[in-house]
Amino acid sequence: LIVNILSLKYFKLNFLPFLIFFFFASSHNGSVSGGNKPYIKYLLTCEQDGRYGLYSMFFICCPAACPFEETREWSCVKHAWIFLTFSSEPPAPQGSHVLPSTLVISLLLIIFILLTVYLLRFRQQRKDLVTSVDKKLPNGFLEDQEQTVVLLPRSPSPSRRSFPILLDSLEEEVRLRMADDGKLFREEFNSLPCGFGRGTFEEAGREENKDKNRYPNILPYDHSRVLLSHIDGHICSDYVNASYIDGYREKNKFIAAQGPKPETVADFWRMVWEQKSATIVMLTNIRERKEEKCYQYWPEQGCWLYGCVRVAVEDVTVLVDYTIRKFCVQYHGAEGCRAPRLVTQLHFTSWPDFGVPLSPIGMLKFLKKVKSVNPMHAGPIIVHCSAGVGRTGTFIVIDAMMDMMHVEGRVDVFGFVSRIRGQRCQLVQTDMQYSFIYQALLEHYLYGDTELDVSSLEGHLHRIHSTHIHMDRVGLEEEFRGYRQKDYFIATQGPLSHTVQDFWRMGWEWKCHSIVMLTELKEREQEKCVPYWPTEGSVVFGEYSVELKRDTLCETFSLRDLLLTYMPDKQSRVVRHFHFHGWPEIGIPSDGKGMIDLIAAVQRQQQQSGNHPIVVHCSAGAGRTGTFIALSNILERVKAEGLLDVFQTVKSLRNQRPHMVQTVEQYDFCYKVVQDFVDIFSDYANFK
Repeated sequence: LIVNILSLKYFKLNFLPFLIFFFFASSHNGSVSGGNKPYIKYLLTCEQDGRYGLYSMFFICCPAACPFEETREWSCVKHAWIFLTFSSEPPAPQGSHVLPSTLVISLLLIIFILLTVYLLRFRQQRKDLVTSVDKKLPNGFLEDQEQTVVLLPRSPSPSRRSFPILLDSLEEEVRLRMADDGKLFREEFNSLPCGFGRGTFEEAGREENKDKNRYPNILPYDHSRVLLSHIDGHICSDYVNASYIDGYREKNKFIAAQGPKPETVADFWRMVWEQKSATIVMLTNIRERKEEKCYQYWPEQGCWLYGCVRVAVEDVTVLVDYTIRKFCVQYHGAEGCRAPRLVTQLHFTSWPDFGVPLSPIGMLKFLKKVKSVNPMHAGPIIVHCSAGVGRTGTFIVIDAMMDMMHVEGRVDVFGFVSRIRGQRCQLVQTDMQYSFIYQALLEHYLYGDTELDVSSLEGHLHRIHSTHIHMDRVGLEEEFRGYRQKDYFIATQGPLSHTVQDFWRMGWEWKCHSIVMLTELKEREQEKCVPYWPTEGSVVFGEYSVELKRDTLCETFSLRDLLLTYMPDKQSRVVRHFHFHGWPEIGIPSDGKGMIDLIAAVQRQQQQSGNHPIVVHCSAGAGRTGTFIALSNILERVKAEGLLDVFQTVKSLRNQRPHMVQTVEQYDFCYKVVQDFVDIFSDYANFK
């Protein structure tokens, strides 16, 4: 019975008649008068309508009629009819004569039938899955998404109509769509046309081109694919898996491409040259989830020849969210060498392996950089991830909708995605990416571009300290009230007497080599932090021993070297303790020099010990702690790019820990420190 229930549930097959037949075959005891068909008396009895029913089964090939009286049809399975016959008297007790060998053979036969059916169904399901037009990719993951369901072809619901959203309504519309765990976002996304059926894939599907496609279900349409120049003697040499995509009001502004494979790198660079592209946007890492997502199509250093195109590395700048690489590209053909060109690759490195970035801030900064480096009259911007649809489509839609926002004062995400899916199928591949587009647009609308060039810092400080209204912001306090990055810092409260052991355990497990303390043990006669280090010798906190090796007083901070030992393993490491004394009990430091010196000392220590997380604490681990971390990030960017964005830096920190940079004075202090930094160091005189 259990086997039959499972069979009905998973395979929709009823084995009950066969089960009864095999289990009771050995108890056959005669035939019914008027017929010579074999039957088996079922040993269970039941009471129905005051009569006792004796279950008997007759196997009579259809469509023969039943020759027996007083029978009722029970069910029909394949070519076997099964009947119930009733008697007015209860059946005589019967014993079981089931042979063990019959039971074993019957069970084995049933198991064999079940396994055979299961394997046949499994093979058919796999075949259906592979031939689906919108299926899981060969590596087992849907590109750029973590959903476990297979995406099916979608078409717009007849009732679905898309209306552009006015900017004044954008915040409310996003809030409504995100309610109920993003239910409306999912419904809107699932109403998008998938793109299949809006063109043909004849060239992409040719046998000669199949190995050039990273994924067999992500192919360029014939009408929008990028055509390369034909190479004599090479069949299908004009094919590359890439499609022209329109911008907001600019035809073929982008080329959406798959991440190059080893066998398509030469074609990729030939496309860059022939399309006169000056900018490449890369939105995937080389490997994610231990799988290759894109072949490294550029040399690490020096130069390399890819087919007829020579690529030389000119410069590499590594930033928090992205890396900028500049290449000198030159074509070497049969007719000789062409004049070299500068091609800039902007590689966004902060897209997580799963889902979408936690905050759109990094993507918005990245997009602004792409716009600034792309020359006015260059060819299409080449955008690629792995398949060239998910993250690629997300980037293109954000760019187009920001342009629409500035021109029309509204956005139409649904309409634009629907349109560009007619140029390349499946652009914007998941509902998470679709929702991320709205989050990025809302972020840009609410806060605008808060990034500054260091050269304009003085004028900006004058404006935000003014009480006059400038555009839609009111001075420093309004900018501060607008608030609510990498795992480089650990922000924590000052240890309590019963948490010191946990504090050191955290430092040990996270392999920290630097601790920054921004409070005194007592301030205004109140305990702010317990001493968690010895003034001399060593002290034990649970499984950890801390020994003072050196204590040096600098101008504004104490520098202590502490030997931290995990006693069960007898392993030790030196932790440098930076204790800042320049923060007054009330307010903020009078100048930024002490903080600049502290940040420089911590960074030197990090370079020597390796870039492990830095533990930073004050009393509550928010106000002064957030200010220090914000300034560290801000000054690092000032040195690398000559840009600062206090607003977004603090906003990003607050997304990770509430109340980071607690007061307007601390927020203002960030600007003052940057100004002092620019004034102090002559290396940055060109910023002014």
